[in-house]
Amino acid sequence: MGAQLRELRQRIRSVESIKKITRAQELIATSRIARAQQFAEAARPYSQALVRAMEAAAERARLDNPLLEGVEEPRRSAILVVTSDGGFAGAYSANVIRQSEALAGLLREQGQEVVPYVVGKKGVSWFTFRGRELGGQYVGFTGKPSYADARKIADDILDAINTPTEEGGVDEIHIVSTHFRNMVTQEVRARRLFPIMVEDVPEEIHHAEAGAVRSDNGGTGSGAAGNGRPARTDVLPLYEFEPSADEVLDALLPQYAGNLVYTALLDAAASEWAARRRAMKNATDNAGELQESLTRESNSARQAEITQEISEIVGGADALAAAGSE
Repeated sequence: MGAQLRELRQRIRSVESIKKITRAQELIATSRIARAQQFAEAARPYSQALVRAMEAAAERARLDNPLLEGVEEPRRSAILVVTSDGGFAGAYSANVIRQSEALAGLLREQGQEVVPYVVGKKGVSWFTFRGRELGGQYVGFTGKPSYADARKIADDILDAINTPTEEGGVDEIHIVSTHFRNMVTQEVRARRLFPIMVEDVPEEIHHAEAGAVRSDNGGTGSGAAGNGRPARTDVLPLYEFEPSADEVLDALLPQYAGNLVYTALLDAAASEWAARRRAMKNATDNAGELQESLTRESNSARQAEITQEISEIVGGADALAAAGSE
């Protein structure tokens, strides 16, 4: 009985230590979510201005850019999979990988070869363990991404789509990442980044509203990053392009690609911290429940031990009394 009581007390101390760790992780994740949201808010004005300039340039350019014109029958596609570097985030990375595998299966059914570009140690480990060849791997920044990290990824995928498929390039670029809706809800989204769909503009409003840059999910501008906004109806300012709209568009497209990846990374970072906060809160609650259960079990064991000791004392006293009466 004494050995059981010692074991229970040791388990209670262990659970208490785990509870302190998970509680600390929960508090850290809560503070990081706010910072990730602040970074996303700070990047929004630049994104909006870039999108408006892109729309105006795309409306006047010849649109003979591989990032704007897709092929009729794509043969090779890249999928940018955004997972996390660290653990303690529940099924965050597993959900992204599951969605990317579903998208890859759909593309293979269409006769395409799929090349994964993976962000985060969790995703890299998953694909490497299964012997998958990666087009690129990027680790060490998922919790706090910078524009330099996003630009490195964007440059790699742009090189891929600008390279002919016969030489190892791709025809389309897709991204699978987690969209942050609120502290409770984060959803995995799969969408196409490139080629971009550009809507033609009627001549009568040629100088009033520029053509909308769209993704295949119907979003415009930053909707190419998956926000699903309707077509623009506001009036864009008139631009004069020097030396030409085509050259300006060629210069803006890499910036646009970097911004798409950057906003997706910021959104995924906020989602990762929210998922980690939720997972750590559940772990803390479970540890508290386990601690209470072990405490009750320990109290029961202690009471049983005391009862046994009292029984042994009473039994001994009765035996002495019986021996004295003889």
